[in-house]
Amino acid sequence: MDILLLLIPVSLLLLSVGGVLFWWTVNSGQYDDLDSPARRILFDDDSDMVPGRHQKSDSAIDSPNTEREAKADQQGSTGS
Repeated sequence: MDILLLLIPVSLLLLSVGGVLFWWTVNSGQYDDLDSPARRILFDDDSDMVPGRHQKSDSAIDSPNTEREAKADQQGSTGS
């Protein structure tokens, strides 16, 4: 029974430390945007990491035929 005199204050101290840390994370904006970091990996452009592939320009996004035309030019210039 004497151990309760030690365990109750220690548990209340840990509870209050956890509450203060949770309050700090909420007020500092840690939970404001949970979806964007998870979806950011889906839109990451790794084309600069692939050997032999160049990054797309903004005009390639606007015109879907630009990439096909570039491939046709490459095939035509290599003769294959």
